[in-house]
Amino acid sequence: MKKMPEIRKTIVLNAPIETVWRTAATSEGIASWWMPNTFEPVIGQSFVLQTGQFGDSPCTVTELEPPYRVGIKWGKDWHLTFELKELEDEKTLFTLTHSGWDEEGTTEFGQPHAVVRAIMDNGWDKIISEKLPAQIEA
Repeated sequence: MKKMPEIRKTIVLNAPIETVWRTAATSEGIASWWMPNTFEPVIGQSFVLQTGQFGDSPCTVTELEPPYRVGIKWGKDWHLTFELKELEDEKTLFTLTHSGWDEEGTTEFGQPHAVVRAIMDNGWDKIISEKLPAQIEA
């Protein structure tokens, strides 16, 4: 197994941590900037991300530390973490970490991790820099 670097995206949002938490740790919030889902904020809870053309993707809540951290096992290989840090002037630092990449790995759909990682890295750029702040700062 040859580990690949995790994807990490960070942004300062012009909103208090409680607002960002509601957007990062509720089903409705996550759907507003990322994907429809059946998320429930309970450690060990299984849920699905509705990933469009790829169907429902199985997930499990692995970490929950309100209002600072949510961890999600996504599919067979990946782990997501949303980390929030309260800043001055009612701003919040939001960091997404997407790990579990393996140079020799393939997704459930038979796609090589090396290819999918590049696509997802670009996708996370747009989601974190545009969709998330548009939802929170609207």
